[in-house]
Amino acid sequence: MAALIAVGSAAAEPQSASSADSTASQPAGYVERLRMLAQLQTLNSDLLSHDSATAVLQALCDRREAGGPRIRARHVAVEDDAETLAAVRRDLKAASNEPVRHRRVELLCGEAVLSKADNWYLPDRLTGEMNRALETTETPFGVAVRALAFQRRTLSAKLLFEPLPAGWEARPPATFEAPIHPPPEVLQHRAVLQTPDGRPFSLLVETYTDKVLRP
Repeated sequence: MAALIAVGSAAAEPQSASSADSTASQPAGYVERLRMLAQLQTLNSDLLSHDSATAVLQALCDRREAGGPRIRARHVAVEDDAETLAAVRRDLKAASNEPVRHRRVELLCGEAVLSKADNWYLPDRLTGEMNRALETTETPFGVAVRALAFQRRTLSAKLLFEPLPAGWEARPPATFEAPIHPPPEVLQHRAVLQTPDGRPFSLLVETYTDKVLRP
């Protein structure tokens, strides 16, 4: 994962005139793959270094449109099975009689769905106001529970799309001349949110869509 973050950080640095000219002379398909790889790695690095995924997506949305829309969470109907709930209880260290709620949403910048998030949370560990916001509004989870000063503990981070394969840097750019089209889902994170004293209250599975990639 360290290599992933390092490449993403390097991609954010300004290009010199000579490097920009060099990139422009490369095959269009190769340049497009480099751009997608840099965007994916930068997003992944940002998610790993922030406690709130909503804040990361809001920053991405703001970069696309100054003074643009706030990230909103559109509810999606969902049902759980007993096996899933049992696994969630173990991850959250919840008692067998402690209520668990599942909130599935699509996080939107305007009308673009940037991610799809499954959130299992323990309502008894939240305030009444937080629970009402989660049940009745399009407030993103991280915004609704901000007052808890929560910390994010990443369990896994997985690239679902690799614009360039392993060892690409040792192959000639012309190898990647063909156009590339990303799949609908490009990155997935699994994480636990906990209070500063280490008490977990939410399990997240976030799946990021191809809309996080910008031409």
